[in-house]
Amino acid sequence: MSALALNAEALYPELLRGVRSLCKSDTRLVGITSGGAWLAERLQRDLGLSGESGRVSSLMHRDDFAQRGLSAGGQTHLPFEVDGADILVLDDVLYTGRTIRAVLNEIFDYGRPARVQLAVLVDRGGRQLPIQADFAAARVALPETQSLALARDAAGTFSFDVENKA
Repeated sequence: MSALALNAEALYPELLRGVRSLCKSDTRLVGITSGGAWLAERLQRDLGLSGESGRVSSLMHRDDFAQRGLSAGGQTHLPFEVDGADILVLDDVLYTGRTIRAVLNEIFDYGRPARVQLAVLVDRGGRQLPIQADFAAARVALPETQSLALARDAAGTFSFDVENKA
């Protein structure tokens, strides 16, 4: 499957099915800004979960912070007690694993969860750290020269942006 053939809306029902299988009655959804947070919001609604989903920023714990600096990545908002929580982290695309490492550090700044799982819309391989998703709606191979990110239009419809890196 090529990146151009990836249809985010067609993959979403598979993500919904996978997340449903991972969730327990007390699982809290937390999306990584921005694509993961969009997924968490929609899943929270589609699963009929009460309350609101959380969102977490990887910004302050990134190992490339010196190069990236502060960007418009959004702030962490966890509307629940982290200590002892069962957390399902959601992201749009899993690649090197560095964002997930940073997100785990950010979550642990707020407390010690009982369990943290990861579900992603797309796993594109290319790991640099020993991190894997508990569920991936799709697995694809992309050249290192391409980036893949979830986009959302004003109506809330998901699509993928594929860019060639310089």
